[in-house]
Amino acid sequence: MSLDIVILAAGQGTRMRSALPKVLHPVAGKSMLGHVIDIARELKPQGIHVVIGHGADAVRERLAADDLNFVMQAEQLGTGHAVAQALSALTSDRVLILYGDVPLIEKSTLERLLQKVNDQQLGLLTVTLDDPTGYGRIVRTAAGQVEAIVEHKDASEAQRLINEGNTGILAVPATKLGDWLGRLSNSNAQGEYYLTDVIAMAVADGLVVATEQPLDAMEVQGANDRRQLAELERHYQLRAARALMAQGVTLRDPARFDQRGEVTVGRDVMIDINVILEGKVLIEDNVEIGANCIIKNSTLRKGAIVKANSHLEGAEVGEGADCGPFARLRPGAVLGAKAHVGNFVELKNAVLGEGAKAGHLSYLGDAEIGARTNIGAGTITCNYDGVNKHRTVMGEDVFVGSNTSLVAPLNLGDRVTTGAGSVVTSDVPVDNLAVGRGKQRNIEGWKRPTKK
Repeated sequence: MSLDIVILAAGQGTRMRSALPKVLHPVAGKSMLGHVIDIARELKPQGIHVVIGHGADAVRERLAADDLNFVMQAEQLGTGHAVAQALSALTSDRVLILYGDVPLIEKSTLERLLQKVNDQQLGLLTVTLDDPTGYGRIVRTAAGQVEAIVEHKDASEAQRLINEGNTGILAVPATKLGDWLGRLSNSNAQGEYYLTDVIAMAVADGLVVATEQPLDAMEVQGANDRRQLAELERHYQLRAARALMAQGVTLRDPARFDQRGEVTVGRDVMIDINVILEGKVLIEDNVEIGANCIIKNSTLRKGAIVKANSHLEGAEVGEGADCGPFARLRPGAVLGAKAHVGNFVELKNAVLGEGAKAGHLSYLGDAEIGARTNIGAGTITCNYDGVNKHRTVMGEDVFVGSNTSLVAPLNLGDRVTTGAGSVVTSDVPVDNLAVGRGKQRNIEGWKRPTKK
């Protein structure tokens, strides 16, 4: 059966106390609505229709894609009114209704719910809670059949004792939806058109309301304020941590780990506390990552070591190579096998060959550095002339003395040595020593200044 998905994302979210539309607030580095859209895509629907209202321009700008149909709800008159705005665009046999501020819903849960839907039956996702305050209550007959949903504000004292709550997520036969939405009334405490009233209409029309529940109640938790947003973040991160540990990763403390993207891991990986993995990160077997590292859109090859407090973005650490502590590898930085970058070394668009070393306090930008080359402390590549970037190329087995400035464009041949403190402005042939510094003068009788 074909499927249309409607995602309700028009609310303002006043309790967030933010100029940012509620559904754009992030969980794990991605907007809540972005998470919901990704799950919707995994179900391979015929159409995804996002109902927007408050901050509509910002939502469109952030999430626009060819497979999304944005539908405007100019006035926020309730969930039933919101779904009605998308009605004319629906062409499938089934309609699944999701919420842009419920980002942890699982594909498997929605698949189970969709299996309940046919011409004589709709699927309703409910959740059983110790304290369902704020949730609409699922009212059942003596035989256990769902007969209605009563919103918390409209519920009687007896109904408020029911601990089965409505998540709002609903899957219905499309042929019935238009009729039900057209019959909605706003005669309630909120003066809104509730989507939940569809349930009583379906029962009156002789349909069965089949319920399904998530395996984890946090799947259906929404975020109405910053506290709930933080709860979603921590739950997402714990779920991500468990998935990594199941694949052979040791996390020193799963509660102090953050994943904000797609992470692929090998076996026997060790990750210390306060590590953040962002974007697409590939970590091969036997990699070690020290505490307080941020690794974004990077690859760590087999046996690589990233020591504490290092920042990597768009970088590759080769097999058996290591960097840090306090190293910064910017986009285009590549460490060859067994290469070494030490503390307070920054690389940008630079390749270190196999076994090359830059031990400490250096900047290497727009550079190609040959195998086994040693970069002394304080070395910098002067790669920018104020307008254009220029490249430095070093051969194999080069030895760069401490505090050397390499003024690009520049080529150093194999086995070149530069004297400490040199400013090298011209190419240096193979096996040469380059010394480019002022002659030392010792001045006798010089008097050190004294404090007045």
